[in-house]
Amino acid sequence: MGSEKRAGRPVAGTELPPLEIPVTRTLIVAGAIASRDYQDVHHDAELARQKGSPDVFMNILTTNGLVGRYITDHFGPTAVLRKVAIRLGAPNYPGDTMVLSGRIEEVDGDTATVRVVGANAIGRHVTGTVTVTVPAPDGEAAS
Repeated sequence: MGSEKRAGRPVAGTELPPLEIPVTRTLIVAGAIASRDYQDVHHDAELARQKGSPDVFMNILTTNGLVGRYITDHFGPTAVLRKVAIRLGAPNYPGDTMVLSGRIEEVDGDTATVRVVGANAIGRHVTGTVTVTVPAPDGEAAS
């Protein structure tokens, strides 16, 4: 799915197609640096192990960005994220794959609430909801 996709008007009960995200060491480290999170557990495997983790792991800001990408990839470039409320669970370690899935729970005019889950091999990495405004296509009134 590319960012040019346009899903049309949101309909409650619609399942979003899953998005598989390979969790690479580069993604974890680059996400931490890009979000200015310099905690060693996100970039230094040896220090992460000294603190009880088997390896570096993804930070919440990277996860938050990936959840936002999942929603805007589905709804298209005019979609506006209004609220992203997530909780982390199982860590995302290098070499795993996170699969994001979603379901439109509620629609009010041009605003939808989407339930999102991101799972990896050891469990649910992220759960939450995203509120997104999806402007009606030109010439179409919001219902």
